[in-house]
Amino acid sequence: MGTIDIDYTCLGVGLQLLLIPVYFLWRFKTGLLKPILIGAVRMIIQLFFIGVYLRFLFEWNNPFINFLWVIIMVGVAAETAVTRTRLKRHILMIPVSVGFLVTVVLVGLYFLGFVLRLDNIFSAQYFIPIFGIIMGNMLGVNVIGLNTYYAGLKREQQLYYYLLGNGATRSEAIAPFIRQALIKAFSPGIANMAVTGLVALPGTMIGQILGGSSPHVAIKYQIMIVVITVASSMLSLMITIMLASRKSFDSYGRLLQVHKEGKRK
Repeated sequence: MGTIDIDYTCLGVGLQLLLIPVYFLWRFKTGLLKPILIGAVRMIIQLFFIGVYLRFLFEWNNPFINFLWVIIMVGVAAETAVTRTRLKRHILMIPVSVGFLVTVVLVGLYFLGFVLRLDNIFSAQYFIPIFGIIMGNMLGVNVIGLNTYYAGLKREQQLYYYLLGNGATRSEAIAPFIRQALIKAFSPGIANMAVTGLVALPGTMIGQILGGSSPHVAIKYQIMIVVITVASSMLSLMITIMLASRKSFDSYGRLLQVHKEGKRK
């Protein structure tokens, strides 16, 4: 049994559910009415555009085109991370780009090659969705982690200088701030992992079941999706922090001005 299609009339009926959050955002004057309307319109346009684009990618199924798509995705994700963290571009852009690209390639190809054991690891049917899932999770974790790391360094500079003054290396002195970043970035994901299947059924698993896969197969895929997203998020965040930290301190170990002037509240 295949997936039941949603025609455009039914899609319009479904979109009316957005009137619920729209009403309450308007009723309580949250200032989020315009953002949610713009966000919904952008989501719809972007997804339809991606749907057309992916159809051609699946038809071509060309490794070079697929990998070019990954490069574009890394660039967009890196730009988004720079914007959301409000860190200076020359400090963050290269580290986050390298962290994303290295991690998505290593973890993605490991999953496709050693777990799924595909004959063609660049097959668009698997390559594009898996890399997209990995990239989406890495972006959110990196933004939270980097914000926490640099906010902690700025707020608790005395602790950092105290550790340096008592013989700690720079790596040892920044360790408490990396610890804070990891806790902040991964606590929600770990909490969700613990209740997956009991409190909530993940979207990937539901999608596969609706697409006709057996629950047994969908469960195994969901387990691996959680594993690769957590592993890739951790690896990319650590690579980004280590590379960005090289540009964040002067030769004496003093923290430089890393945030864009006048844009942080």
